[in-house]
Parts: sequence; C-alpha cells; structure tokens
Amino acid sequence: MIVDSPCLVDHGARRLVRRTLLAMPLLERESALASLADYAREARRGEGRLVLVAGEAGVGKSALVERFQCDVPDARWSWGACDGLFTPRPLGPLFDLAGQLGGELLDLCRAGAARDELFAALLRQLSEPEMLNVVVMEDVHWADEATVDLLRILGRRIRNAPVLLIATYRDDGLTASDPLRVALGELATQRSTRRVGLAPLSADAVRILANGSGLEAAELYRLTSGNPFFVTEVVQAGIGAVPPSARDAVLARMARLGSASRDVLAVAALIGTRVELQVLESVTACTPSNVDELLVSGLLVGDGAWLKFRHEIARLAVEQAIAPHRRGPDHARILDALRSIGCDDDARMAFHAEASADAPAVLHYAHRAARRAAELASHREAAAQFRRALRFAVEADSAMVAGLYEGLAYELSLIDHWEDAADAQERALALWREAGDRVREGDTLRRLSRTMWRLCRGRESVDAGHAALATLEPLGASTELAWAYANLAFQRMSDSEFDAAIELARRAQALAEALGIPEVLSDALNTEACANAAAGREWAGQLRRALEIAISERLAEQVGRAFANLSSTYCGQRRFAEAERYFVDGLAYTDEQDMSTYATCLQGGRASAREKTGHWDESVSLSVELLRLVASPINRLNPLLSLGTIRARRGERGAWECLDEAMTSADGTGEAAWIVPVRLARAEAYWLEGKPGPAGIEAELADDVSDRCDSWERGAIGVWLRRTSSTRSPRGELAEPYRLQIEGDWERAAQVWTDLGCPYDAAMALLDATQDAALRRALSTFHDLGAKAATGITREKMRVLGIRSIPTGPRSATRTHPLRLTQREREVLDLICGGHTNAEIAGRLFISAKTVDHHVSAVLAKLDAPTRDVAASLAVRLGLVGVAEI
Repeated sequence: MIVDSPCLVDHGARRLVRRTLLAMPLLERESALASLADYAREARRGEGRLVLVAGEAGVGKSALVERFQCDVPDARWSWGACDGLFTPRPLGPLFDLAGQLGGELLDLCRAGAARDELFAALLRQLSEPEMLNVVVMEDVHWADEATVDLLRILGRRIRNAPVLLIATYRDDGLTASDPLRVALGELATQRSTRRVGLAPLSADAVRILANGSGLEAAELYRLTSGNPFFVTEVVQAGIGAVPPSARDAVLARMARLGSASRDVLAVAALIGTRVELQVLESVTACTPSNVDELLVSGLLVGDGAWLKFRHEIARLAVEQAIAPHRRGPDHARILDALRSIGCDDDARMAFHAEASADAPAVLHYAHRAARRAAELASHREAAAQFRRALRFAVEADSAMVAGLYEGLAYELSLIDHWEDAADAQERALALWREAGDRVREGDTLRRLSRTMWRLCRGRESVDAGHAALATLEPLGASTELAWAYANLAFQRMSDSEFDAAIELARRAQALAEALGIPEVLSDALNTEACANAAAGREWAGQLRRALEIAISERLAEQVGRAFANLSSTYCGQRRFAEAERYFVDGLAYTDEQDMSTYATCLQGGRASAREKTGHWDESVSLSVELLRLVASPINRLNPLLSLGTIRARRGERGAWECLDEAMTSADGTGEAAWIVPVRLARAEAYWLEGKPGPAGIEAELADDVSDRCDSWERGAIGVWLRRTSSTRSPRGELAEPYRLQIEGDWERAAQVWTDLGCPYDAAMALLDATQDAALRRALSTFHDLGAKAATGITREKMRVLGIRSIPTGPRSATRTHPLRLTQREREVLDLICGGHTNAEIAGRLFISAKTVDHHVSAVLAKLDAPTRDVAASLAVRLGLVGVAEI
C-alpha cells in the first residue's frame, strides 16, 4: 500500500524519544559521518553519488544515516526499505519513495505501470536541479530482484544529478551467487560509487556506553563483541547482569511494559518491521497511552504515518516469544484489518493469509502477487509466490492447479532452475489431461520439449515436441499451434535438419502474422536465421529483425534469446568484435530483467570467446564463477568446455572432470554443435598428454557427425584427424584457416588465425612447420599463454630437429613478476591504482579501450580480485605499484 497521508503519530512521547536518541552518543562514527558529508557536497555540485553502507546486523547503519540527516536539514530526504518479514513485494522501496515524492511516480505506481516507466519517473523526479535529493534505501540485503535492478540503474544514471543515494545492507550473509553481491561487484566499478563500512565498537567505546549502568564493561564487551544494538539493549534494559543474547536483552525491556502494551507490541511484531497505527488499533485494544509507553520504551519509534521497530533484531525477539496458538488468529485479524484499509500489497496479504491458514485468501493473493512480480521481472519472488499458492491448492480444481504449476515452471525457467521447471511442467501436464483440456495439454508438451532440451535430454525433447504438434494440429489454428511449429523448427535446427527447420519456422511465422502473435514471430525468425547461418547462408538481417521485434514488443525472453544467438553465431564464425557488441548489450538487458537463464548463456559464450582469443585467465575466472551457479546442463557446457580446455593446455588438474561432464551433456543433446567441440577438446587433451590412440578415437567420434556440421566444425575435425594420423579424410567445405593447415600452408594459416585474433590456433598452425623461426614464434606464444603442455611438445620437436638455444620459459619480465603479470598488465595495474578509467588508460597507453578491457580482466583474474578497487588495494599491499615504466 502506498501511504501519503499526514503524520499519524506525533505525540509528546515521540518527541521525547527523538531527543533521547539524539542525545545518546554515536561513538566511533566520526569518519563515516565525515565521508557522508563529503559525498553530499559532491552531489550538490551535480556529481551524484551512490554510497553503500555495510556492516553486520545491529552495527548502527540506520542510526548513522539518521544522525547524518540532522547534519543536512536543507536536503529533500526520501526513505525506502526492504522488509525481511515475508517474500517481498517487488520494488517495495520504490513504492515507499513514491508515497513521499508524490507526483508522476505516485500516479504511475497507482496505475500499475511497467517497471521501466517507474524507473524513468523516479529518475526524472530525483534529477530536478533546485536542491540536493538524498534517497535512503535500507536493508537492501532483503531486496527482490527488481529492487536490485533499480539500484543498478540509479547507480549508473545519477552520476550527473544532485542525488545522494545511500543504500544500507548487511554484508555478513551474502552468498557468492546472491544477486545483490553480483550487483555490488558491478556498482563498485562505477565512478559514482562510494563505500562506507561500519565495524563493531571498540572496548573503549563500550566502556563509555556502560558508564553508570552498574554493568562490568569488560564482560559487556566480551559478550556483545561491541555490537552497538546489543550493547544499547543491555544498558537500557536496566538489568544487573549481561544476558547471553540480544534477544534476551529485548525481552527484558519488554517485560517492564504493562500487560496491555505487551499485547500491542506482540501484534506489531506480526504486522512487520513497519506498522500502520490504523491496523494496530483495529487488531488490538490499542490506546494512545499504549503507544506512548511503547515509544518511551524505545522498542518502537515513530516514522511518519507508521510505527516501526528500532531494529529487526528486536522485532524477531518479540515475534519468537509469542505462543504459537496465538499467531494464527492474530494474523487473521491483521489480514482483515489490511483488507479494510484497502491494502494493495498482494505479497504482504499472501503472507498473513498463509500465517492464518486461510487457503482461499492464499490462493487469491499469492497468485496475484506472483503475476505482479513476474511483470516487474522479479522472477524469484514470482516463483516463491506460485509455490505458496500451490501449498494451499489441495481443494482447488485441476485446471487452476495446472495453471499454477505452469506459472511456476515458466518463472523457474527464467532463473535457470530447469529440473524444478520440468517437474512442475510434468505435474501440469497430468492435470490438464485429467481436466480434458487438449489445447493446454499440447501447449504444456511444447514447453516440456524446450525444457528437456535445456536438460540435455535430446530424445525426450524431440518426443515431446512431436507429441505437442500431434495434439494441437487437429484442433485448428491457434497461438498454441503456432508455438508448436516454432518449437519443432528449433528441434529440427538443433538436429542440423536446416531445410525442414526453415519450412516449419515459416509455418509458424505465417500463423503468427495471421493471429497477431509477435512473440512467436520473433522466435521463428530467430530459428530460421540460425538455420541459415549453420547452412552457410545469409542470416544476420533476419536475426536482427527478430531482436527488433522482441525489443519493440517488450518480449523479454525473446530479447534474451536473440542476443544470445547473435553473439554465439558471430563467435562461431570467429567474428569476435561483432559478437562482443551483443555480449555487452545482452548482458546489460538480461541483468536488468533478472533473466538468469540467458545471462548465464551469454556469459558462457563470452568465456568461450575469451578462450579462443587467448584471454585465458579471464575465461577461467568467468567459467569457474558460472559453474558455481545453479545452471541448466546446456548452460554449463560452454564454461565446462572452456575451463577443461584451458586446464588441459596448461597441464593443470581438473581438466578431465570438466571434459567428462561436458561429454555426458553433449552426448545427451544428440546435437553435432555440442558433440564436435567436446570430442575435439578431449582429442586435444589426450594428444597433449602424449596419448595419440585415444586422441584419434575422439577425433573420429567427432567425424561421425561431421555431415551435420558447418565449415568451421568440419575444418576443426579435419585438422585433428590429420594431427592424430587418422586414415579418414576431411569431408565437405572447410573454413579457410583449417583448409590451409590441411593443405600444408601453415604460414598462411597462422596469419589468418592471427588476423582473426586467435593466438593459440595460430601457434598450433606454426607447430606444423619445421623451420626454426616458425617454431620459436609458436613457442613464444605458448609461453605467453601459459600453455605448458604445448610448450613441451614444441620444445621436443625443436630438439628432434636439432635446433639449438631453445628458450626455457616466459620472457624474463613476466617470469620474475610474482603474479606473472606481463609488462603491459603491470602498466595497466599502475593506472588502475591511480584511479584511471579504461578510456583514460587507453589514451595514456595508446591502445584501444577494448584492449584495455582485456588487460584489466587479466589483471583482476591474476590477482583473484573481484573489482578494480580490490585489485588496487592488493597491489598496494603487495608492493606492486610503480614497478612499470609508463
């Protein structure tokens, strides 16, 4: 619910509490306050700042910001918060801000506008030049995906606006794959971002706070570890000994309240971190004197039209002390009260409905919450709401439950949880059959077909696709039939039956145009373009048209698919510069839309491109990170292949674990496009280990499907058949550099590979030579790449040929550097430490910005640093700054 009513809580008690809190010393925060003041001055000049305030729970993040507000009274302050009580309403903080800012943003929120419109309206209202706007977003560790995206966008767009955006979060519970941690890593590289970290209090500060309390300061410090909230709770509880936890300290303060006020406080804890006084009065026998007592106690504070707990720790302590048999009836009364005031926060309503075991209400509100979360691209929250509804759907009819499972499956598919999506689709399929709905049965079979493809279960995917078409075709023209044609076209394309794929894709397009279904039209155009590309025909215009349709119609999934296929097709044709554009734009789009499936697909393609272009450290770093995520087997293939290949070339452990998993998945797809690169990577790994027999077997297994390959894949097969002394000959048209290698023209082949930006392939072509100079060039490249296995093979060939003075390692500058940074990488690191942007580094070193990007990525990987700031800090600590001559 958006609240824009006047303050409802303005008692003398509240003013007393405010004076009391401001009078309490805010110890050891002088530096943080000074930093905030500096950032505010910069923002006033139109240099917007995003300040990330981090610290453990109870360390005083909110207290710091509230104290800072007193120092900047002439700014316009707006506050929003994320709530950890329930599966959050997407963009909850934005709705909070709308209630305070009013105007266009508030109107759009009430109208249920799309999130892009909401983001744009907020930026417009914050960018008004007449005054400093300070926006506080509290507890963003509880943020939904849409709110994380909002933080990303604001961080990028406020840099030239008089805006100070302060985001507080706990930094002690974020996993490596948490969307917020990923976003923070990206934000840290932006020039507008600043960080303020809050540490627990020292023993001296605790001694000051304990003064006059009768508590032993050393014991208080030992048990609280200097956590300001815990310390304050103990001191203000007025007890004679330090309790074992902050919870006990809160309950000790609660025990000093009157019975009626304790009951009111308990209901407030169930309502949430922030409490509407109107709801509290409706559910309890709350009187003004009860509110006064709670405010004076400090357990609740006034916050405009709301009351709120001073900290989530306090709310949890009170909630956990409520007897279980009381919670359900209280939640039911809260739900009724929220209905009576017209609460439009369906996520909040669904939470209270579930807590009161009101099944019809759960189904109603959770379903609505799921749909709205999906509209706002908060797909994890949408999936959670669908699951909540399903838990209470025991008495619902089959069609309704099937629809819930379908909704769940779709949201899971967008966040790359395909095993769970398959389970949900199979449950939906059984229910549609039970309900006798042939159209929905056919459409679910079509969706299941694509899911099985994602799971590398190729045979099951094809069977489901055929079953979908067989079910839907007799029923006549429909959207579902158009999708069935589009899906089967995709299957035919994946199986390298390109003409059949194009024919089916055109059927889908004709039906889509007749029925006005732009999503099917984009999908079918995409598939036709990919089939044309694989068959060596013109394709780019079609695929760009598919992207344009998807963008203009706001078809997020089709936008993601188009970006992924544009980048991967260009990469497959070794047109890396063109691929990079779609990598970058696609990643920006899929991140903003919370589409993990296509984001991981794009990142996997980028890892492959970095491997092919010799940026191995970056490829390894990216691949390892992707494999930590929950990803579909199909999305794991590229990082597995890149990581396994590089480890084999470097002679490192772990290559075969990657290549074995990749082989299982690739064989499961039945697709030559995956079988060939995996089998050839395994052939190379065996060959580098000095095992030509197994290498030849793998190369011939790749050759078994060469009739379904394009010229690049056939060329690679041909080279490895030749390299492993196979009796088989290459078949069909071969891509130029491979053809030149097979013809024995290693020099021209190496030049073509160099022009394409593929140093390892160029060196492997040179390895076919017998001339001293060519082999030395190959050896130098292998050294620079860290290709230990190929280095050994090259040296051995040079020895056999009688070549003398064979180099024994990397160039001396690289070899002596403690982290194996090249001279250029050291120059880049020095400039990073100097605070220069990539564009500034490019200008200083007279190289392109894209080349700088590659060097920065290599530096971060070698330092194992997630951000430039971390790399700079490490460089200073390790004494690596200033060692390069610029």
